[in-house]
Amino acid sequence: MAAAGATATATAAAAVECNLRMGMPFLNGSDGLSSLRSKSSSFSTQTRRRSDRKVSFFPVLSMKTTEKDQTVDLGSVNGALNLSSNTNLGGTRITKNAQRKTKIVCTIGPSTCTREMIWKLAETGMNVARLNMSHGDHASHQKTIDLVKEYNAQFEDKVIAIMLDTKGPEVRSGDVPQPILLKEGQEFNFTIKRGVSTENTVSVNYDDFVDDVEVGDILLVDGGMMSLVVKSKTKDMVKCEVIDGGELKSRRHLNVRGKSATLPSITEKDWEDIKFGVDNKVDFYAVSFVKDAEVVYELKNYLKSCNADIHVIVKIESADSIPNLDSIISACDGAMVARGDLGAELPIEDVPLLQEEIIRKCHSVQKPVIVATNMLESMINHPTPTRAEVSDIAIAVRESADAVMLSGETAHGKYPLKAVKVMHTVALRTESSLPNSTTTPIHSTAFKVQSHMSTMFAFHATTMANTLGTPIIVFTRTGSMAVLLSHFRPSATIFAFTSVERVKQRLALYQGVIPIYMNFSDDAEETFSRALNILLSKNLLEEGEHVTIVQSGLQPIWRQESTHHIQVRKVKGDLRA
Repeated sequence: MAAAGATATATAAAAVECNLRMGMPFLNGSDGLSSLRSKSSSFSTQTRRRSDRKVSFFPVLSMKTTEKDQTVDLGSVNGALNLSSNTNLGGTRITKNAQRKTKIVCTIGPSTCTREMIWKLAETGMNVARLNMSHGDHASHQKTIDLVKEYNAQFEDKVIAIMLDTKGPEVRSGDVPQPILLKEGQEFNFTIKRGVSTENTVSVNYDDFVDDVEVGDILLVDGGMMSLVVKSKTKDMVKCEVIDGGELKSRRHLNVRGKSATLPSITEKDWEDIKFGVDNKVDFYAVSFVKDAEVVYELKNYLKSCNADIHVIVKIESADSIPNLDSIISACDGAMVARGDLGAELPIEDVPLLQEEIIRKCHSVQKPVIVATNMLESMINHPTPTRAEVSDIAIAVRESADAVMLSGETAHGKYPLKAVKVMHTVALRTESSLPNSTTTPIHSTAFKVQSHMSTMFAFHATTMANTLGTPIIVFTRTGSMAVLLSHFRPSATIFAFTSVERVKQRLALYQGVIPIYMNFSDDAEETFSRALNILLSKNLLEEGEHVTIVQSGLQPIWRQESTHHIQVRKVKGDLRA
């Protein structure tokens, strides 16, 4: 940006800066502005004058803590402030430039693997491109990776993250020359012999299939589209009776109700695909059929040995994972509610409750969560969704999932762009109806600050931004503060400026975060100015609007390590400066 110094003068009329130094006593009670002035030893408030313009002074929040465990009393923030939570200081409603907060994951396949379609998906609303390693080969996935990276290289304020989804230990039926029609009441068999395909018997790809199933077990084919009951077994065959019929096609997924296959979560093929991901520096692995935390630690140790900065998303989709849910979520970097297989291995009526529980548990440890499977299944073949599918998206948004996912809808569906558009508009409309809370982090009434002040400031920055109706701007090299802010779900957008491309890509998954790449200079004001001008030039901010600027996190930028900053600034930009 030209004339940075002049622009710095033009882009801010006033600032309120709150500095909290570690080791000092906290401000106690809801004392309001007068208390802030009188307790400058613990919480100092400053005003700055820009270019002899009139300085505006804005009240800031108060806080109440107990020093013993540093638990924030969430009911006593905001002090005497009584401002509308959806109106900003300049009188502009924060919904005017509303950005969708819930992210969209799109599976790339034959319908969308071209350069033109990937560009259109991105412009329609895709935030994460998913590579399903159950289909395609490394050459086809390499093409997708290269196209996504080409797209990312063209924009500083747009980014598509790449998620590699492992095939996992799937039990599938064998190839059939043509679909086999299964009818209710007929006998049908599965054999561990390879290459068998007759009108009443097909192969399975799992040698221990006979040992894993018992007489009376319910087999679900293709996620429950067909079902059979086990009647008897031989040493190499499982004999069944069809309960719900249908067309059995090649390589259909098989589940046993209430059981998981005794297979390793990461197969030999998965390790080959994981190495492929390391070589291509993907952003996330989605690991299929995770049963316990040991699988996550095994993968993370491998990635560490490769010096690979890739986050691990666990797919909760097996019956065995539910008893170990807490330890699995603690070990991973995020989770996916993979409802297809989850609903096949467990009673379907449990799936909505498990979805809500998994989302809640992920929020409690500040990790992203994706809701997946069948969200717009009908749009694989139809241009409009069912009303139930629209409600399904809205429920995931209201439960505050970080992302919702499309699978076959964009991989091989007839209307991939329309599916993304529906997901975008439903999510945006649902978000606009949610209450603007300034008092509670997700699913909690109290929040413990465990190791440093960053979490405390993320909460109070969110409270300030919600109360004043401002978007949040954060500068980060690790992404940690942007993640914390996302956890508290501010009402407006989080603009996360980072000088690290990998961080920019990873933040694409987090709810409410728009990551923007920008080199930081040694001068804080000059960097602030360039950031504001980028947002103005992209119509993400308007002149006269106020913003909340946060400087806090694991790594100090332009501040002493013991000092954290929250500022409120009025934007008066002059892009010609």
